[in-house]
Amino acid sequence: MLNETDLIKACLRGDKKQQQVLYELFSKKMFVVCLRYTKGRLDAEDVLQEAFIKVFANLASFRLDAPLAPWIKKIVINTALKHNRSKLYQHPPEDIDKMDEQLPDCEVTLSNFNFQELLIMIQQLPLRCQMVFNLYAMEGYQHHEIAEMLEISEGTSKSQYSRAKILLQEMLKSKDEPVYAYAKRG
Repeated sequence: MLNETDLIKACLRGDKKQQQVLYELFSKKMFVVCLRYTKGRLDAEDVLQEAFIKVFANLASFRLDAPLAPWIKKIVINTALKHNRSKLYQHPPEDIDKMDEQLPDCEVTLSNFNFQELLIMIQQLPLRCQMVFNLYAMEGYQHHEIAEMLEISEGTSKSQYSRAKILLQEMLKSKDEPVYAYAKRG
C-alpha cells in the first residue's frame, strides 16, 4: 500500500483503484461519525456518500503536510450539519434563560454500556440536542463555535447541550427497558 502522500497523488491522477483504497481506509471510521449525527443507517449512508464526493472533489486543495483523517472528518461533520440544517429549523431552539430543567443530582456511569447502546441513545436525542452534544462532547468544539456553525445563540447551544445531558442521563437510568437499534447493521 502507498503512503498517504502517494495515495493522495494517485487519487488526484484519477487512479480508481487508489481512490477505492482511500475510501476503504477511512469509510468505516467516518461512518461511525455519520451515525452520531443522523437518526439512522440510511441517513448516515447518504451523508457518508455525499461527504466522500466532496473529499474527492476537493482533494486538490488538501495540504499534503497535514494529516488526512482530520480533514476528512471535518468534511464529514460539515456534510452532516448541512444534511440536517433544514430539519434543525423545523423546531425552534430553546434558550438557556428559558430552560427550567435542572441536571439530576446523581451522575450515571457509562462503563456499563457498550458503544452500540450509547450510539442508539445519542440517535434518540432531538436533532438539535444531538448535533450540539456531538459537536461539544465528541468533537471538542466550544459553544461559541457551535453557535456560529448552527446559526444559533451561544446560550441556545449551552441549553441544548444541557438538555442532551439530561435526556441521556434519563435514558441511561431507565436502561432496564430494551432499546431498539435503528443503527444496527443487518
